[in-house]
Amino acid sequence: MITTADRLNTVEEYYFSKKLREVRGLMADGKPIINMGIGSPDLAPSEEVIKAVQAAVTEDGAHQYQSYQGLPEFRDAIVNFYKKYYNVALNPSTEVLPLMGSKEGIMHISLAFLNPGDEALIPNPGYPTYTSVTKLVGAAPKYYDLTAASNWFPNIEALEQQDLSKVKLMWVSYPHMPTGASANKEQFKALVAFAKRNDILLVNDNPYSFVLNDTPDSILSMEGAKEVALELNSLSKTFNMAGWRVGMVLGNEAHISAVLKVKSNMDSGMFYGIQKGAIAALKSSQEWFDGLNKVYEKRKELMLQLADKLGCTYDKNAVGMFIWAKLPEGAVSAEEFIDDILYKKNIFITPGTIFGSNGAGYIRFSLCVKEDKIKEAISRF
Repeated sequence: MITTADRLNTVEEYYFSKKLREVRGLMADGKPIINMGIGSPDLAPSEEVIKAVQAAVTEDGAHQYQSYQGLPEFRDAIVNFYKKYYNVALNPSTEVLPLMGSKEGIMHISLAFLNPGDEALIPNPGYPTYTSVTKLVGAAPKYYDLTAASNWFPNIEALEQQDLSKVKLMWVSYPHMPTGASANKEQFKALVAFAKRNDILLVNDNPYSFVLNDTPDSILSMEGAKEVALELNSLSKTFNMAGWRVGMVLGNEAHISAVLKVKSNMDSGMFYGIQKGAIAALKSSQEWFDGLNKVYEKRKELMLQLADKLGCTYDKNAVGMFIWAKLPEGAVSAEEFIDDILYKKNIFITPGTIFGSNGAGYIRFSLCVKEDKIKEAISRF
């Protein structure tokens, strides 16, 4: 009898993989499901991006293996983007590494820096992949609390009263997923100082900084941050390229070299045409960002009406492409709440508990839903 690796006993199938299978089953049965659960942009990339890909596929060498480090032109575009919008100076040869989606980067970074028995600080609530990847590489998750009372920012003083001797890595994500909370420069500075005091590699997962946010920022803009920090970023949300799988990791040469050592053994480079499309996206004008946010602003206004219908409360100032909403007092659990709506109203909403125990009593709406569908959802109540 062939058995699976012990590491599979530490994780479960990804929630959305399971739940969306159920949702697709309901749709196959003829149910008029409105999916407000997952943050997969339904809008298209810009015309310039599409044209860049179309032109690229006819170029010589377009279909050959590409560099593990990406095209020099692609790395230059990333560096220019970071300089223009985040005021971060990077060396395109040594401090930038393109990724096939930032989710890939979570695995590569974990493989590069975590040994079995090490610990990783993981936000609660936070992106579930931080936990599953930590377990898959044989390390241990060590959760730190985020709450509405602290605007979803960690209590660093309380953290330092704990035993951090085994902690090698700390995951943060600002703007925060799932709550939409932002971190200001003073908070970023505090995180960098904490990492330096405790010899911890800090990784900021930063794919939402341009969605409904007037002040995009990077942890690498803090003085001395490169010594202890990496940043993941992605074109999925900002440029509607989720299915293209384009991301990047940025940091100092030593840290990027360590990630490249893993990555170069895992793939054979990103498709040439996708890189050309990514270059065009990164050169987008301010009109692109303004137009995108006009769409999301209208959707957010409608989605808040739906949250009101359900008796939920929320932070109007949260950014990103989700609404993080607190259920009314006395409501059933988030899982029961969303299942009741799924089966009775044919609307799928994400329960907050999939992001950690501090998500209990919360649900998350995605803004990747067209206005007419949101209006229809409202009408069902």
